[in-house]
Amino acid sequence: MRRLLTIAALALALCAASPAARAQDAQTYTTDKIEYALDLPNATWRAVPRTDGMHEHVEFVYGDRGDGLLRIRKELVEDGAKLEDLARRDKDNKLRFRSGYVEGRQDSFPGRLKGIASSYEFTGGGKPMVGVIYYLQADPRTVYVLHFTGAKDKLLRVRAQTDGIARSFRVK
Repeated sequence: MRRLLTIAALALALCAASPAARAQDAQTYTTDKIEYALDLPNATWRAVPRTDGMHEHVEFVYGDRGDGLLRIRKELVEDGAKLEDLARRDKDNKLRFRSGYVEGRQDSFPGRLKGIASSYEFTGGGKPMVGVIYYLQADPRTVYVLHFTGAKDKLLRVRAQTDGIARSFRVK
């Protein structure tokens, strides 16, 4: 009986320590060149600067670009515009033209910023891929769009991490 209690106590201690250890792995990412900050849950997520000729952008990669990629853009909208309308516009103008596009769910998303999360599937290079887009309302006229894409089997496994990144997103 004493041995069973010892094993149970050790198992409980490991379970309790696990979230604390994961929280210590998380690192806040921000620079002077961007107006936001977010928490990356572990070292597998890394920031990759990219230049499009005129502007410097940051992408976040999970391991390999094909495994997980996060791009962030800022949208200025009309006062009172609905996030659902912005998501519908993106689907109609950008997403539905992807090879093998299949519309997924759209749900409200709680975090530091109010928003919605919209998912979809597509094929890339003959492989099943998935996309998850978080539309986060910073103020009545500003929406930040966090667009994750990656291999279906890999990105779905880290959905809790993508949710955590979106929940941690904040404007400086």
